[in-house]
Amino acid sequence: MATTTIEQIPQIPDDIAQAAVLPESYRTGRDFWEAYAWLRQNMPLGEARVPGYDPLRLVTRHADIMQIERDPALFHSCYEDRDNAILQDQANDAFQRSLMGGSIRPMDTATFMGPEEHARIRGGAAGWFLPKAIRVYEGRIREQAKEAVDRLMSFDGECDFVKDFALLFPLHVIMTMLGVPAEDEPHMLKLTQEFFGTHDPEEQREEVQLSPEAAAKMWRAATDGFNAYFTKLADEKRVHPEDNLGTYIAQATIDGEPLDQSRQNGWYIAVASAGHDTTSSTIAGGIKALAENPDQLSMARENPELIPGLVDESLRWTSPVRHFMRTATADTEVGGVPVNQGDRMMLLYASATRDEAIFENPESFDITRKPNKHIAFGFGPHVCIGQHISKMEMRILMAELLPRLKSIQVAGEPKYVQTNFVGGLKSLPVRFEKA
Repeated sequence: MATTTIEQIPQIPDDIAQAAVLPESYRTGRDFWEAYAWLRQNMPLGEARVPGYDPLRLVTRHADIMQIERDPALFHSCYEDRDNAILQDQANDAFQRSLMGGSIRPMDTATFMGPEEHARIRGGAAGWFLPKAIRVYEGRIREQAKEAVDRLMSFDGECDFVKDFALLFPLHVIMTMLGVPAEDEPHMLKLTQEFFGTHDPEEQREEVQLSPEAAAKMWRAATDGFNAYFTKLADEKRVHPEDNLGTYIAQATIDGEPLDQSRQNGWYIAVASAGHDTTSSTIAGGIKALAENPDQLSMARENPELIPGLVDESLRWTSPVRHFMRTATADTEVGGVPVNQGDRMMLLYASATRDEAIFENPESFDITRKPNKHIAFGFGPHVCIGQHISKMEMRILMAELLPRLKSIQVAGEPKYVQTNFVGGLKSLPVRFEKA
């Protein structure tokens, strides 16, 4: 196949490219959606040239993202430890390489692993996350959901739904599964907010000065904090094992050998951070959508059998994982469009969930949508291993919350995390009426 020269690749207009790429575009919760729609219709695999960033191919269509995700050897997540699986600008990538001896890989988690290593590491713990394995936790999660809803109902009809509720319930669920004491949950929440909010000025650590490398420094500081905590936790779980995920990871083996500390901590960090942040973003985004679509709220309250559909539509609607990066390891085609070896591909999952070719009326929030082929959890070998836990949490929570919620309205300006990676609402003032 002939290689396409850089001049032949369609160049995305600057304003569209910046709206899809820059973290600042995501703080309003609006600007990037219009950019996605334009890209899907006009240039679904065009090249973005944003000052300070390497050239990027923006992948916006559902079918194209699925094609790429099916083939992790052809589209590598962290090619030769050179290309970051999470988009950063050149200054932050350079700083990260300076800390890692030239490698871009900041931690030993599945996000940064190639096909063979990923399959081995994921296979060593995948059994715990299967639906039949996590079903035993359903009763405990229901009790936690009831406690969370009771606490929400103690407010006098007004609260910040994110800070007072959505952040706390999934955090408590996943930390209980890991065996993290309740008194340490605020520390875990803070580390997660720093981990995913590296570009958000409101999440900056005081000791991290504003600089071109500030995001990478924030990431490193949060990662160091997680590593210190989970190294100690794993030591405790090996000495005093419990029937929970924290002990499971501490005792995990690969090919008969204990998991080394770096990969062990990679598991802990992935579960502890993504295990609650994405769920809280989906809960908050789903409630905001119900507040803006009271007919859907009434339908869900009157027909509990629609709650699984509400969960899936909330995932489609919010898509808290905005992107992952892939690198083409050979000349190829995606959706009939030539791709060069070495091209970096920004997979925009949130765009795929609004793709008009897949979803009828994609800009409408519809809890009866069938089929709902969202890929909010990704697709292929790298699909989120914790998706069944997340969906079970949200299903149980909505089943406990909706019967006690007569109505809800947005009562102030929503605020969003400034990030193009993982995030969503960070503040949602609401006014609600109890049933």
